[in-house]
Amino acid sequence: MRALILAAALAAPVCASADSIVAAVHLRAGTVIAPEHLAYADDIAGAISEPGDALGLETRIAIYQGRAIRLEDLRSPTLVERNQIVQLRFQTGGLSITTEARSLGRGSAGETVRVMNISSRTTISAMIQPDGTLIAAP
Repeated sequence: MRALILAAALAAPVCASADSIVAAVHLRAGTVIAPEHLAYADDIAGAISEPGDALGLETRIAIYQGRAIRLEDLRSPTLVERNQIVQLRFQTGGLSITTEARSLGRGSAGETVRVMNISSRTTISAMIQPDGTLIAAP
């Protein structure tokens, strides 16, 4: 029986401790992660292990120096800030109308925010495009 347990233990793969990514400096909420913001530490549960998973993303919360960086603490970079003047486009069929609007929230590409049409003062929802423009739903 001992030989069977020993054989099973030897056959099990050995788990090497993987490095985890931690903050090299204090990162305020809204900071876009760059290579100089990252450092390695011993394996920490929940932390990302590849720098590429964090580079170019924005922090949702403040992350203190030496703390683990987790995927749930990051988001796509903000393209539209609150109170920013943006281009609002409405498209349906062959009709396309473009006007200026004021963003009432902040968001990233693919998110929906409330905007106020500057000329009519009407509030609607629009989706943020990767180029920073907004498209109103028909």
